[in-house]
Formats: sequence, structure tokens, C-alpha cells
Amino acid sequence: MAYKRNESIIYEERVCDLNELTDGCRIQCRMSREDRYREAEIVTSRINGDDEKEFYVHYVDCNRRLDEWVSVSQIDTDSPAKFPSKTTTFKRKQPNQYTTNNDRDSPDKEIIDRRKKRKNLKISENSIEIDVNGCEDSPGQPSPKVPSLSGSMSMHGHSEDAQARVRNINNIQLGKHIIQPWYFSPYPQEMTKLNCIYLCEFCLKFCNSFKTLESHIRKCTLFHPPGAQIYKHETISVFEIDGRKQQSYSQNLCLLAKLFLDHKTLYYDTDPFLFYVMAEQDERGYHIVGYFSKEKESAEEFNVACILVLPPYQNKGYGKLLIEFSYALSQVEKKTGSPEKPLSDLGYVSYLSYWHDAILEVLFRKQDEALARGERLNISVAEIAEETSIKKDDILQTLQTFKISRYYKGQFVFVLSEAIKEAHLKRLFKRRIRINKEKLIWTPPNFKKAT
Repeated sequence: MAYKRNESIIYEERVCDLNELTDGCRIQCRMSREDRYREAEIVTSRINGDDEKEFYVHYVDCNRRLDEWVSVSQIDTDSPAKFPSKTTTFKRKQPNQYTTNNDRDSPDKEIIDRRKKRKNLKISENSIEIDVNGCEDSPGQPSPKVPSLSGSMSMHGHSEDAQARVRNINNIQLGKHIIQPWYFSPYPQEMTKLNCIYLCEFCLKFCNSFKTLESHIRKCTLFHPPGAQIYKHETISVFEIDGRKQQSYSQNLCLLAKLFLDHKTLYYDTDPFLFYVMAEQDERGYHIVGYFSKEKESAEEFNVACILVLPPYQNKGYGKLLIEFSYALSQVEKKTGSPEKPLSDLGYVSYLSYWHDAILEVLFRKQDEALARGERLNISVAEIAEETSIKKDDILQTLQTFKISRYYKGQFVFVLSEAIKEAHLKRLFKRRIRINKEKLIWTPPNFKKAT
């Protein structure tokens, strides 16, 4: 009998007896997608339709989108199991300002000590693409406790409710795409028993069958998200949706988003939020690509509460485009803005990549202007903030991370080598789509005046 400590949980190693396994135990389990054994934590269990026991497991140090139901045949009973000590208090770490648990595409290890490891994170061009086996509830099981549903989806840790950690929707059909969800979302209980739920891609209403969806489509008058079209350039449009005026759509959007966001707490009150839905146009209409939400009035000057690119449109540059659009709105407002903190790791990397490019774009432009006048570059962080609408703290964080500025002879100077410029231009060339600010037709709403 051995004891092992993991953060605040003390485990006792014992023989793996299937009859003794309970929620919280750790076992060696064969992962379906990899066909290899990994350490997994039991979240819950059930008796399936064939009267066989199954366990819903989370693979340790892997993203929760890989959680799955496993049969007893996938459990290695020759390896000892870890049972949490009865005196253990299950306590989760408090997130720091920028990071918490997050999304990755494969069983990559979650970043344990993020402050130490962040300097090694690779900044990719499309890293915002935030980001699978579904599950059904057993007959007779009570409905999962429904988390709240709102436009704010900043990271506040995972739900402590085990049932809310279990992915409850098998598949969704959205337009021409059939998508496997990653996480739990509080759709009505009857929807969780279906193999697939069908969504109208224009109003996001959910239906229990394709036939019901076809009937709905014949009546639905929408061919684009509701609300005002505030941006259109080539095939890309953005619609501004008021969470109070278009409440049904906003709530459906939050339900859809929760399927792909692990860390969000939801409320049915969408009134305090605006939603900016990006859509791609073709001959059939405007198809949702992704969106971000923001508070109508934010004391902290957050310009994004939640941001998501739907899986079929990931790795195509839409994530960075959404971030760029959020700052374009801030520039019209003549404000600096920042995403709601704390960010997930992937969200942090995505924003850091955008801030890096936006700051360098300003620095090199100002440097060229100074050289044309026969002068040296002389610019302050406050001026960069004014040019980009990025908050000073985020600018300083970016400068420090990429070592763009250094302390030299009693003052901070910018380090802008030809190699940095060449790499920057190469990244900009790879960005296939950009926001054309001349195509933005938008007046900042004044909600204080409205009240």
C-alpha cells in the first residue's frame, strides 16, 4: 500500500478491483483514439443499455475534449489503481490573470506551471482557433444540473458537478457540417438522448430530427444572423446582435458555443451583452463562422468577453480576424481594450500573437517615417496603445515576452533588427484575410443614454 500526493489530493495505491472503483479514482485506461494506456480519472459511471458497466474518464494531463465513456475491457486491472484518501479535500488551483486550463487538439499536456513554460509556447498564425465521442444519459437518470447561460465566457474553472463534466451531446448538424461536440452544454434533457441534434444555421434553433429542421427552414425567414450588418468585405460579414433584443438567438448561440468551450459558466441573462457574429456569404446565405461577445458596459474596459471559431472554420485565419475586428471597434470608440481575464492558454497564445504583430506593424511604420525625416524612432507605450487600442499592460507583456524592448543606458529602447522585420513581414504575408476598416459602418451604442 503506497501513498502518492497530487497537488492537494493524496492517493492510496491499491489493487484495481472493478467493483471498488468510484468517482475520483485514477486508473490505467486504454484511450480509444490512440489505442494506448494512459492514466485516467473516473468522473462518473453508468450501466449501459446492454446492462454493462461503463466509466466516464478524464485522461490526466490531456484536454477534456478527449474525455470518453470506456468499457471495463479498456481498464488495465493488472496495474494498481489510485484511490483518493478519505481525508482529501478536492480543491482546484485558482487561475492567474492570463491562464487556466485549456483547449488543445491532441492529448498534449496541459501547462502545469504556465508562467515558466509560456516563454516556450510557439506562436502560430491561427492559434486562436479555439478551439469526441458523445455520450447518452442512462434511462432514468436525473437531468444534469444546468450551469448558467450568459454572453460572458471568461475562464472561471471547471464545474465541480460531475454530470456537468460529462459530454452530453453526440453530434450536431449545422448547415452542411456534422460536428462532434467537445464538452457539456445545457441543452434540454430530451436532446441528450438523440444521436444528433439539428440546428438552423441562421437562427440556431435546435430540432430533434432532420424532418423537423426541414419544416422549420420552410418557415424561417432568416438568411443571416439577426441584428445589424456592421461590416461587409468580399464574402465576410459581421452582424451586431443585442442580447436583450435578440434574446432567443443569443441564448441559442451560447448553448452552441458551450459545446466547444470547457471553461465557461453560463446564465440565461444575455441582456448585458452584445454579440458580434462573423459570417461567410455564399449563394445560400450568410453562414456563421465564429463570434465574440462583449459587455455593453465594462468597468474594466474589456472589449471581448468570449471568443470562438467553430471547428469547421478553424485554422483558416478567422480567429485572428475576430481579434482584429474587436480592436477595430475599440479604435472607433477611441478606447483601449483587452479580453476578459483570465485567458485560457490557447487564448493567451492567440492574443499574444495578435499583439505581437499589431505592435510591430506600428513600430516599423513609425520607424520608416522617422528614417524618412532623418530621425531615430521615438515612440512611447502610450502612443502604441493609442495607435492599436491595445491596453498598456498587454503591450508591456508582449514587449517583455518577445524581448522587443531592452533597458539601455538608463532607458528602454526598442530592438528592431532586420531579422525581426523579415519574420514579421513573412507572418503578415501568410495572413490571408484582414479587416478592411473602411468597410466598417458602426456607431458605438450609448447604453447609458438609453437608460
